[in-house]
Amino acid sequence: MAILKPDELNIISHSEDQTRRYGAKLGMLLRAGDIVCLSGDMGAGKTVFTSGIGLGWGSQYPVTSPTFNLVHEHRREKDRQRLYHLDCYRLNSPRESVSIGMDDLLDGTGILIIEWAERVESVLPEQRLWIELRALDERRRNIIFEGNNPRYLDLIRQFREATFGA
Repeated sequence: MAILKPDELNIISHSEDQTRRYGAKLGMLLRAGDIVCLSGDMGAGKTVFTSGIGLGWGSQYPVTSPTFNLVHEHRREKDRQRLYHLDCYRLNSPRESVSIGMDDLLDGTGILIIEWAERVESVLPEQRLWIELRALDERRRNIIFEGNNPRYLDLIRQFREATFGA
């Protein structure tokens, strides 16, 4: 674990299972209104990480790629809270996010996870958690968390403590 900047956490995952477990740790900490932006090349582990978020958060059903539907809505049994999983891979411009109702997803009533967030970055709120995933080789992934306001800096701190005890 290396901390590059005060607002950043840079870690290595050594397997798909570990990437999913990191996602689950984060999922346990998320609350309504949180926006998690995932970026990285094809195959970097964004959907694996997101499936872990769903597990940790308590989704009733497994979180899978919404590539063809663009948006999946998930609920928790215990409180009917919502988690929205948006995949922007098929969008050609940030303006197209309006056509899939992204404004409604940003209303703060649920958690929003955005894969390929770099494709719509210009229309996203500035306050968000940005996570970049990079494939280092077939199994290992570099996962970089970056926060830009007190909520997301605290979320990174909580994640670090829950995951590494530091």
